[in-house]
Amino acid sequence: MTEKARNRLLSLLWLGLAGAAAAAMAFASIYLYLKPGLPSVDSLRDIRLQTPLRVYSRDMKLIGEFGEKRRNPITIEQTPEQFIKAVLAAEDAGFYSHNGVSIKGLMRAASQLLQSGSIQSGGSTLTMQVARNFFLSREQRFVRKFNEILLSLQIEQELSKDDILELYINKIFLGNRAYGFQAAAHVYYGRDINELNLAQWAMMAGLPKAPSTYNPLANPTRALVRRNWILKRMLELGYIDQDEYKNSITAPVTASYHGRDLDLDAPYIAEMARKEAVELFGDSAYTDGYQIITTVDSKLQDAARKALQHGLETYDARHGYRGPEERLDPQLLEDSDQLVDLLNEIPILGGLEPAVVTAVEAQRLQVQLRDRRVVEIAWENGLESIRPYISENARGPRLQSAEEMFAPGDIVRLRRVEVTGNETAADATEGLAENATPGPDPFADPGEASVDSADAQVREEWHISQVPAAQGALVSLAPEDGAIRALVGGYDFRQSHFNRVTQAARQPGSNFKPFIYASAIEKGYTAASVINDAPIIFEETNLQDVWRPENDGGTFLGPTRLREALYKSRNMVSIRLLQALGIDYALGFTEHFGFERSKLARNLTIALGSSALTPLEMVRGYAAFANGGFRVEPYLVDRVLDVYGEPVYQALPLTVCHDCPEPGSEPLSREPLDLADLQMEASAMEPGEEPVELRTLAVGPLDDTAEQARPRAPRAMSAQTAYIMDSMLKDVIKKGTGRKALAMKRGDIAGKTGTTNGPRDAWFSGYSPYLATSAWVGFDSNGELGKNEYGGSAALPIWIDFMTTALEGLPERHLAQPDDIVTVRINPRTGLRTSSGGMFEIFRANQVPGRGTYSSYQPAYSDDRGDTPQDDQSNESLPEELF
Repeated sequence: MTEKARNRLLSLLWLGLAGAAAAAMAFASIYLYLKPGLPSVDSLRDIRLQTPLRVYSRDMKLIGEFGEKRRNPITIEQTPEQFIKAVLAAEDAGFYSHNGVSIKGLMRAASQLLQSGSIQSGGSTLTMQVARNFFLSREQRFVRKFNEILLSLQIEQELSKDDILELYINKIFLGNRAYGFQAAAHVYYGRDINELNLAQWAMMAGLPKAPSTYNPLANPTRALVRRNWILKRMLELGYIDQDEYKNSITAPVTASYHGRDLDLDAPYIAEMARKEAVELFGDSAYTDGYQIITTVDSKLQDAARKALQHGLETYDARHGYRGPEERLDPQLLEDSDQLVDLLNEIPILGGLEPAVVTAVEAQRLQVQLRDRRVVEIAWENGLESIRPYISENARGPRLQSAEEMFAPGDIVRLRRVEVTGNETAADATEGLAENATPGPDPFADPGEASVDSADAQVREEWHISQVPAAQGALVSLAPEDGAIRALVGGYDFRQSHFNRVTQAARQPGSNFKPFIYASAIEKGYTAASVINDAPIIFEETNLQDVWRPENDGGTFLGPTRLREALYKSRNMVSIRLLQALGIDYALGFTEHFGFERSKLARNLTIALGSSALTPLEMVRGYAAFANGGFRVEPYLVDRVLDVYGEPVYQALPLTVCHDCPEPGSEPLSREPLDLADLQMEASAMEPGEEPVELRTLAVGPLDDTAEQARPRAPRAMSAQTAYIMDSMLKDVIKKGTGRKALAMKRGDIAGKTGTTNGPRDAWFSGYSPYLATSAWVGFDSNGELGKNEYGGSAALPIWIDFMTTALEGLPERHLAQPDDIVTVRINPRTGLRTSSGGMFEIFRANQVPGRGTYSSYQPAYSDDRGDTPQDDQSNESLPEELF
């Protein structure tokens, strides 16, 4: 080598060394400049991924999910190994060998920077993507890239490779609001990631590069190309063999959009729980992965939804068919795509699917469904039973031809029916045309065919139907602590988010009478006390009009025992009873059941249920009859778990304890009535109150000590009063307005109907010792339900359907008879003791009536000194005070 060549080589060597030194100094300078502004990598050890709020039933059925990001975090151990290889093949095959930075990738990025002044692609390892996703923006700038490199080097020093990969698997955005691969598996395939196959894993591994471009829903062709490239790359890297490659490369694209997979249809519950979570945790409820475990029982909730929908459809069918929901321009029938788009914009309500009529014949309809299928509606599938709606009290004659009601372009509602074996549509709908929904029992699960043999054939039929115009609500509590076991706030949440259980304050009518009667029993009346069921007119200066209350049907029974008056729902008796008790006393007593005095009218109309109350308030009151006389508070959220499954809150409900002492409790007043001071207190009714939401839950943070004792529920009434009222309310079902419930063949159920003028509101509230349940039916507009639509005909069937399922398999249970209760034979006409014949009645031991003409309405009572009651004076006519 010549001297000249040697000198040139040395010059180049020194130049290289100088360049390297300069680069090192530049890198060190940049590092020193940028390092103070870099975030701490230590935070990745305790990183909290944004995870949505999830709401569950008490048996851990998913009810709802709330949050902008769908994410289901999983550990690296829960992630399929072959899927991890697909991700590495697609994004960073050298992940387990580099130190967080790929020199080859950086050289490519540097070349792009020199040529175009910006970095278009490449250069990012999985570690660098983690750094960018957790700490940095996605903008292609030189400073951001340097920060990314520095953070990646730090991350590799602080975390293991598996820890880094786990963060990547759970953090990366994969389109359609899915963050992390487990969430993406549910969005695109509706399954957990470990349930997918190799082709599907490769498809998902292609998403991080460009979630929109390679999205199998938006761009299936480009997604397929990307998937196949990843499969080939896995073959080249030795991750899969030739057979696995061939089987997967030919697999079709099977991705489709899957919404949130809910196990239980309970949107009203989910919304209530969401509001409670926000009250407890603020906006972090949507991002911190809280799991709300409610008190709802999935079996009972499903039964409640079906019972309410079926009951409303049954009511609706009694009043005629209102016709198609909408009539389209017949020219639209020529554009199938437009029809499908239009039908998909119409929600399915109560299982009733929208369809468009495409052809009409005398006894047949042809309709198109939203999935493009064209089906026929036979005459016997609901058409023959149609009678047009005229008003709430009138229907037109049956159709003679489908052409009288329908035309091409009509939007109608259909119910899918599965008919088994030789059953005909007429069999499926027998008995329903006049008094029920046109179609089979909605309780029938489409997925469960009732078959008598393995050879029975099941075929699909579609029946004409309609969405009910009326609304309703049902709520059921556990009487021992107020836990909400089931709640349905309307026919369908997609139709109306208005929760009628908590927000619809309506007049309960006679449904409120038991609380007036309970106040009388507590005051000293007995079930045998006699009140005159006779006309009464109130003409007071503070009333604008003369008030002439009536009984249903306009009949009067004369002197009537309280027991009979309650199960026959005699209005005159209730009014006279309240007048004798005194309005202030009765209002004060109802507060023991949780009713707010300010919501109750301070006049005699409250005896007939004139004050607007919600179903939740009513069922809370009835729970006291079911549990032996204790007031409980309804609650929905049982406990809250954090994202790691650790409990952070636990409800502390008021809980019934029959054997616990009641320190400091004030005895309920049972003072004697002063007949001289009795006077009617009537004033103008208070204006209606705003609807009331469920009260904030009594919850407390958990500590490391033993489980906190539940607070004891206070008494609403004495055990003796509760026992007597339970007996009287059972008679409502045995021989009163609730007789339809005898079909349940249970002796431990009790309750009361309620109907308001019009009728506008129909109620039934009742219970067994297992559950207290209220059902309401009415119009949101407060319109009339129609003649003969009483609590016993519109609301009671809903209650029966629900309670039949809820109590299935449970043995009968009755309240224990308390001390101081005796059974005595009485004359049913006078309410007085008799030695022969008559009937048996239960009394407090110190309130047994004497022998005479009538058991006066004035109560015999015992004060704290144990004085014995005075016998009614015998051989006297009705006292003047018995009005």
